[in-house]
Amino acid sequence: MQQPAHGGNLAWAAALAGCPRDAILDFSASISPLGPPDSAIAAIQSQIGSLRHYPEPEYSELRLALSHFHQLPPEWILPGNGSAELLTLVGRELAELSATILLTPAFGDYYRTLTAYNAKVLEFPINLGQGDKETRRQNEVFLPPTPQPLPPSSLTKQYGLLLNNPHNPTGKMFSRQEILPLLEEFALVVVDEAFMDFVPPEAEQSLISVVQEHKNLVVLRSLTKFYSLPGLRLGYAIAHPDHLSRWQTWRDPWPVNNLAAAAAIAVISDQNFQQQTWQWLPPTRNQLFQGLAAIPGLQPYTSAANFLLVQSQKSSLQLQQQLLQHHQILIRDCLSFKELGDRFFRIAVRSVSDNQRLLTALQALLNN
Repeated sequence: MQQPAHGGNLAWAAALAGCPRDAILDFSASISPLGPPDSAIAAIQSQIGSLRHYPEPEYSELRLALSHFHQLPPEWILPGNGSAELLTLVGRELAELSATILLTPAFGDYYRTLTAYNAKVLEFPINLGQGDKETRRQNEVFLPPTPQPLPPSSLTKQYGLLLNNPHNPTGKMFSRQEILPLLEEFALVVVDEAFMDFVPPEAEQSLISVVQEHKNLVVLRSLTKFYSLPGLRLGYAIAHPDHLSRWQTWRDPWPVNNLAAAAAIAVISDQNFQQQTWQWLPPTRNQLFQGLAAIPGLQPYTSAANFLLVQSQKSSLQLQQQLLQHHQILIRDCLSFKELGDRFFRIAVRSVSDNQRLLTALQALLNN
């Protein structure tokens, strides 16, 4: 079975580990361990009877619920079959520009959608240096110490910019003030905020609040990671209605099924689950970070999201295989991020007990 490019491939992991899929402790997919919320399950159960009907083509109820949630008119919101479908629509529009700039390392699906439409891609590495001088020196072995300068504004006004915030796979969060000036420099700016829900409201840096002021801004959001619903495939785009109307003509009808729509309406109003997540994540993530930093040969990076990027002195592919074969634990190697290669891996933040199981396994493997 081929090495997966994405996390969460439990069939591949189980085959390598020689165990049932349910026995794998999955750190490779950055999905909250707290869900799915009871509100989502109840909504899905209540809509089983709707499976005999086609979805409502305009998703009026879902768009209205999202509009209340974000305080935007419904026509500025387009639900989609996960972020993957929305990225495909965005990629087609970006391909019409002279080039699209990616901040690297970049999520693999960005390359997928841009390549599908023969878009020209320009890569600009972000600075991952952090910590003391020794840590920065070690990081520079694998990554450029500073980002390349962007092209002159005379050129970028013909370009698109595609980035995620918080950034995947590093977990770095760009401030709103860092991104806003770019809206004046690029023809189209697409900000993938798939992990922004994990940032508490007082700290989040979403651009949704300014989307109506910038026709060239597109914000992508996901409901599957924060609410533990990846199997339902649900995301949405927020952008000027002219963009969304155009995309509607490009895609297949009924991309969102009835159960996914019902679950989405339920979870965005589930304030108890949202508060529980914001209270759980920071201390649990910090505890995991400290545990990793205490293991010789590992250097975790600080993160605003529900995952950590970890630099390893040992091959991440070997670690991944040994963790599966000896401990039935799956981590995400970073081979699909060509700037990172075989000396980085990414792990989701899970429960305290799950995190401790991973730390114990890594300690055993790296101390041998």
